[in-house]
Amino acid sequence: MTQKGWEVLFTHLVRWLANLRRARQQRKQESIAALRDVVKVVRRTNVYMRHVHERNKRSVKQEQVLSALWTDLGFRLKDLGLYKLAKRCEIRGAQWADPARYDDTFLTRADISLETIERLARQTLNEIDR
Repeated sequence: MTQKGWEVLFTHLVRWLANLRRARQQRKQESIAALRDVVKVVRRTNVYMRHVHERNKRSVKQEQVLSALWTDLGFRLKDLGLYKLAKRCEIRGAQWADPARYDDTFLTRADISLETIERLARQTLNEIDR
């Protein structure tokens, strides 16, 4: 290879590595944003569930919103490769859309409690921040 060929190859390699670093940083920021949104939706769900418990009245409109939020999070997390948490969010979204869709045995095995979901999100955030 000629001197010029090596220079072109080196320049290309430097640009490629810089783009790779930028892509990693962007993916990291997208992951952080999605995981923070998980915590927010957990909190929003907790508030709604407290409301239902205190007033003994459900809101299909609010459950529709929760279904969409959980489903969106499931898609975002799946796109980011956070499959374990994504699956739980997808199940939560489906459950809010149709509470009779899953039986209690399935829900217990799926471990989709809000506490578990928030713990997984926070653990993942801590891993990313290292």
